[in-house]
Amino acid sequence: MPRQPSLPLSSSVLARRATRAVLLCASLLLATNAAAQGKKVYISVDMEGISGVNGDDQTGPGGAEYGRARKLMAEDANAAIRGAFEGGATDVLVNDSHGGQRNLLPEDLDPRARLISHSFKRYGMMEGLDDTFDAVIFVGYHAKADAPRGVFAHTGSGVVRDLQVNGRSVGEGGMNAALAAWFGVPVVSVSGDDVAVEEVKASVPAIRTVAVKRAINGRAVELRPLVDARRDIQAAARDGVKAATKTKPERVPAYQVRMQFRNYFIPEVADAFEEMTLVAPDTVQFSRPTMPEAYRLIRVLYRFINTN
Repeated sequence: MPRQPSLPLSSSVLARRATRAVLLCASLLLATNAAAQGKKVYISVDMEGISGVNGDDQTGPGGAEYGRARKLMAEDANAAIRGAFEGGATDVLVNDSHGGQRNLLPEDLDPRARLISHSFKRYGMMEGLDDTFDAVIFVGYHAKADAPRGVFAHTGSGVVRDLQVNGRSVGEGGMNAALAAWFGVPVVSVSGDDVAVEEVKASVPAIRTVAVKRAINGRAVELRPLVDARRDIQAAARDGVKAATKTKPERVPAYQVRMQFRNYFIPEVADAFEEMTLVAPDTVQFSRPTMPEAYRLIRVLYRFINTN
């Protein structure tokens, strides 16, 4: 049977097909660009709140268990890194945030992540963070100074009894979250003991928390199985990064800081700066127009004034 000649398509049909083709190409291009750009994630890693860490001999270079604790720290960090990439990250920056801040060995860390090492930093635990990041993750955090229950509870270098920012008492997690908020970068997950993660949640209500151990008191803990803790760190990082959206920076006209110390010497030295107000023999107060400026000065006071 002879083949019937096909009828020419109408101009409206051709136009519809052309429009669909253009829309399909545009959507594919947008998806490709989104995949290429991905998300930029910042991870701050402390040690006291790391899975399995519970003794003084683990947290400093002189301790018999320090080498083992470094490995534990790297594994918690790697769980967060894996989760970040699963959640859509294409660039992950890790900042070693404990003690001398040279605890994480590059060879132990997921090779996809970059690492900031050493303690001589303007912004300490948050060095390298800016408004180009899409999400922040806290790993291994601990409770603030003088928390009645919390493993290794302290703020900064341990010389601080209380830190207040705009009238609110905060620990390292709260202070670091305030800096992230100033840049408009959401803090999406935190791991540590149960006291520490609840403290950070008070500053960032929507955050995903992973309690890797339950604090019985300042030293004794109930440890979760490592495989379970790291599974949850990875899941929280993945879900947090996936859902992360940039927010409007949270900024106020001035940042009022009050710091109470465990000795009278640091306030006496700090009183030499004209911007400092000595409000009690152990307490100073100052104001800065931005959170980054306030953060830098807080760090100078607890880290770089030597009163020995």
